[in-house]
Amino acid sequence: MDSLLKLLRENASLQPCELAVMLDRPENEVAQQIQTYERTGVILGYRTVMNEETLGIERVRAVIEVKISPEREGGFNRLAERIAKYSEVSSCYLMSGGYDLLVFVEGNTLREVASFVSEKLATIQGVISTGTHFMLKPYKEQGVLMAKQKNEERLAVSP
Repeated sequence: MDSLLKLLRENASLQPCELAVMLDRPENEVAQQIQTYERTGVILGYRTVMNEETLGIERVRAVIEVKISPEREGGFNRLAERIAKYSEVSSCYLMSGGYDLLVFVEGNTLREVASFVSEKLATIQGVISTGTHFMLKPYKEQGVLMAKQKNEERLAVSP
């Protein structure tokens, strides 16, 4: 990964002028490279990591382990892409191990997430089983610690 992408991965809000200084490159060159990355699909989007707890937002998140049977000529891809298109799904990954897909789901209530699993996900032909785990509290998301760093004070050593 080149240095421009590394910087954008760390902080996507950096402006081309700031990136140019950090990379010791002309600003227009940096801006053109970003546009090229966006046009060619290297950069697919930009996200903000928010501490929803401080905003008073109460979302229910779940991780669902899904076993599926691969389709002839499509393998896991067609079914995984179908599942990924649901608006409730925030991420979907093909996995190795005891299950095939790891699906991250969000909803406003526990009932909403449960309904998605029981009425939409589990009823898809090819889905063999699901295992749902509800997320209780985030400590780190997308590389960002959710709590402010406290100054670690050392205790005095006494003889």
